[in-house]
Order: sequence, then C-alpha cells, then structure tokens
Amino acid sequence: MITVFGEGRGFRVVWLLEEMRLPYRLRDVDMLAGVENDPEFLAINPAGFIPAIRDGDVVMVESIAIMEYLLGRYGPSPLAPDPQDATFPAYQQFLHLGEAGLAASVFFLTGALHFAPETDRDNWTVRQAMHVFTSRLGLVTRRLAEAPYMAGGVFTAADISVGYALEMARKNIDFALGEAEQAYLGRLRQRDGYRRALDACPATRGWWSS
Repeated sequence: MITVFGEGRGFRVVWLLEEMRLPYRLRDVDMLAGVENDPEFLAINPAGFIPAIRDGDVVMVESIAIMEYLLGRYGPSPLAPDPQDATFPAYQQFLHLGEAGLAASVFFLTGALHFAPETDRDNWTVRQAMHVFTSRLGLVTRRLAEAPYMAGGVFTAADISVGYALEMARKNIDFALGEAEQAYLGRLRQRDGYRRALDACPATRGWWSS
C-alpha cells in the first residue's frame, strides 16, 4: 500500500494514483500545527515539507519526482508518453514547468500575500516571482491555442502538474486566468480521476471551494 503524506502538492500525487487506479492511503500532515509535533512524518521527511510517499521500502519527496517514480514503477501508462513518441518532449517540458515555472512562483507569492508583514508584500522578489509565473503561463496559453492538453490531444500527467498549479494560482493569489486556461481547467475537472482525488483530499476540497 502506497502512503501519501500530506495534501498541498500531494494532491497531484493522489490525482495521479486515482488516474492509474493504484491503491493508496492518504496520511494527513498538519503543517499549521507544526511538523515538529509530528515525529512519524519527520522520520519520513526530516526536511519537513509535503508531500512525501512511502511505498514499501521506498521513501520519496517532491511531487513531480514522485509522479515520475509512480509512472516508471507501475507503468507503462498512457499518462506518460513513450520517450520515442512525438508528444514526449512537450509532455516532459510541461510536467516540469507546472512546478518549476508555475507552482514554485505561486508558493512564494502566496507567502507574501497571506503571511508577510504589510510592508513586505510588494518588493523586488515578489515582483520577480510574479514575472516568472506570468512568463511561464504564457507558454501554457500558447500551448492551449495549439492543443487541448499539454502533450497534445490527450490528457497526461503533465496536465496534472500544470492543472494543479493553475488551481493554486486561482485560489491562493486570486490570479485572473484567461478564457483558454479556464476552459482547460474545466476539462480537467470533468475527469473522474480528478473528482475522486478531490473527494479523497478534504483540505484541498475545502480550500478550493471556499
């Protein structure tokens, strides 16, 4: 049984597990209460961030790395194109862009907007994070003008990566997505795997619907 520790970006992992129909359990990690009060989790990830997974003797952190592990260990899967497939480069690019270019920037913008002192909410670093996010979002917009999904005509794990980042931007920093991005999220939300993942993640469901 695969154990997923924590929601947040762990929603990506749960969504992938639901799409792959792999059995798992979700173990809550209360970041607001402080991971120093959760020795079981700290034994899994001493760095104290989520998500993490335990799969037998395997322990991993970082949501995109976890997704690649699951697809490699339990694939092949149509959610990850074969490296020889023409769609593979776009798949690989957007799988990583969803975190490195989008969600990582939103993470720092979220901290500035919700937790920083008032005087620190608009500074050079905040503006740089927004620039990184919007410039990378432009790649998503351009892709959606060409195809309905990041790898082309079919849904892949790259859409889980990018879709989560867009939901995060929409909710955490109140970013106004364009029509193409909103329609894209609408397609993703119709997936049974997405709906099952949202049902399994009460904190994510409550935050996104509030």
